Amino acid sequence: MKNKYIYALLVPVLLTFFGCEDLDTAPQGEDITTEQKAEVVENDPSKAAAGVNGIFAQFSQYAPNEDVFDRVNHFDIGYPSVMLFSDANGNDVVQEDNGYNWMSGSLEYSDRDYTSRETQIIWNDMYAMISNSNNVIGSIDPATEEPVTQFYLGQGLAARAFSYWVLAQLYQFNYEGNETKPCVPIITAENAEESALLGGAPRSTVEEVYTLMLNDLNSAIALLKSAEENGSVREDKRYVSLAVAYGLRARVNLTMHKYAEAAADASSAIDASDATPASIDEVSDPYFSNLTEHNWMWGIFVAETDDVVSSGIVNWISHMGSFNYGYCWYSGGRQINKKLYNSIASTDIRKGWWVNADTISANLTDAENAFMKDYGYRAYTQVKFAPYKNEIETSTNANDIPLMRIEEMYLIKAEGEAMSGADGKSTLESFVKAFRDPDFVCEGDVQEEVFRQRRIELWGEGMNWFDIMRLNKGVDRRGGGYPNATMVFNIPAGENILLWRIPEAEIQANPVMNESDNNPAAAVPKPVAE
Repeated sequence: MKNKYIYALLVPVLLTFFGCEDLDTAPQGEDITTEQKAEVVENDPSKAAAGVNGIFAQFSQYAPNEDVFDRVNHFDIGYPSVMLFSDANGNDVVQEDNGYNWMSGSLEYSDRDYTSRETQIIWNDMYAMISNSNNVIGSIDPATEEPVTQFYLGQGLAARAFSYWVLAQLYQFNYEGNETKPCVPIITAENAEESALLGGAPRSTVEEVYTLMLNDLNSAIALLKSAEENGSVREDKRYVSLAVAYGLRARVNLTMHKYAEAAADASSAIDASDATPASIDEVSDPYFSNLTEHNWMWGIFVAETDDVVSSGIVNWISHMGSFNYGYCWYSGGRQINKKLYNSIASTDIRKGWWVNADTISANLTDAENAFMKDYGYRAYTQVKFAPYKNEIETSTNANDIPLMRIEEMYLIKAEGEAMSGADGKSTLESFVKAFRDPDFVCEGDVQEEVFRQRRIELWGEGMNWFDIMRLNKGVDRRGGGYPNATMVFNIPAGENILLWRIPEAEIQANPVMNESDNNPAAAVPKPVAE
């Protein structure tokens, strides 16, 4: 069978390491126990490296679901698929529904059909990441005191928590008030074998899934703190550092509306990180393309030799970019919501991250502005993301992809403080004045202003959907400048169409789930007047 189901991912393949050595098999051929696997890793921590690298290699892949669909889908690229789908679902990444835009299904919400390709891609990819994380976690003694092994275990735990954080906000509404509602199945190294014997796993509650996330992150933070204190640090920003683990826990606490805890974790992330916000001068040109940029905490590393790059067009920047070769040249590119753009002050350097109504940006050179006009981009098209090596018209689409930037931590800190009785207003004003708009003054509700700032600052980075869900917002595209009248929606908060559905293939193959266990089917939204 071509379809990939959870139950096929339940029993860890547990790490084929260097050469032909497999931790599941002893040299004589007999199976070995989890305890023996842990002993192998403890004696030679480098043997966990392949498993950890396997986790992060899954973040960016060329058509990982090709066997499922018997074809290559040009939006099937690992975690960036989730970023593209969710941004298209929202109301800030405006785009035309046309023959060159692979995100049409997410624009119109036909992706919520549980037979859609998008539904299967998200489910398969996120559970494959969980499976690889479980492989690493299950091969290491949780009581290890060896720094390198602690670092590797921390990677597995943090990656699993991140994966469940993503899934939880796609398949159920926000934590607060929905704690007992069904979320997604929990698969761990401990329960994988038992679940496989049952043929699958049921949906766990929202509270159970968030409890797992926090337990994983609490352990990851302790492990990475010890590992870093004893000299075991990441090689580059594709891996999780102590600061990133704090940042992930800050996100989870913010999503749970545990605001004081979120602010504290964001502060810890800032203190533990060597990242610093990009300056006004730095972001006055197209930016956000390289893992080495000093404001990045965590990101997806993309090499020139990767299949997504050699494909030319089957990669994130092909869809998202403006200056580089790819679908962006033919799909019309990506624009910011017009109402959001108009809310940005003229003194805010980020206004130039998009061309204006006359398709000009003050942040661009004459040659760059001419390029945007020559290629016929519409008003409000993004020029935030630089092309690879800043080469206009490059056909090498090897941009790295941001997963966490230090700027987000300042915004979490401001919101968390404001919502827990501290002075979040001053935190927000200090950050924006120093790094984006010297004339900024926070007026009105701080949480709403942080939401607006996040919409601007993190635009196009796959984060906005999570804000929509955690703040119980709807999707209102009226006045946003959508070029297709059929894509103008006003979806109230809490509507069933906002939730993704478990794929039909999973429901059919998993004997402990049936149709009644799925999220309700919902008709695609009806267009409304602009």
